[in-house]
Amino acid sequence: MKRPIYILALLGILAIAAASHAREAVGTLAGTMVDSHGNPVADGVVVIQTSDGQHPHATHTDAHGHFEFNRFSIGQYDIRGSIYGVFTDWRRRVLIRAGKTTEVTLHLPAAVK
Repeated sequence: MKRPIYILALLGILAIAAASHAREAVGTLAGTMVDSHGNPVADGVVVIQTSDGQHPHATHTDAHGHFEFNRFSIGQYDIRGSIYGVFTDWRRRVLIRAGKTTEVTLHLPAAVK
């Protein structure tokens, strides 16, 4: 008669482990923003949002033009960078995969004078 109780306990443990794993379905998006000459852009702004235009987040590039968005839910995102009113093109439907780092390079156009 105790066997059903052990089976139910085991199923409960498996359900908790599966829920915990589902919460960990995250990845990283990292990259570099460069100017029209390929030089890294320090202190630029990089914006990421879901591909339906929701949930925007922003960060700044470091001294080497590098940026990173950690622990983002898996899915497709749109991303672009800017500095001093000059914007990169949107990178559309960039895929963040579970446990992986997706790398992108954002290219600023030549500044209009």
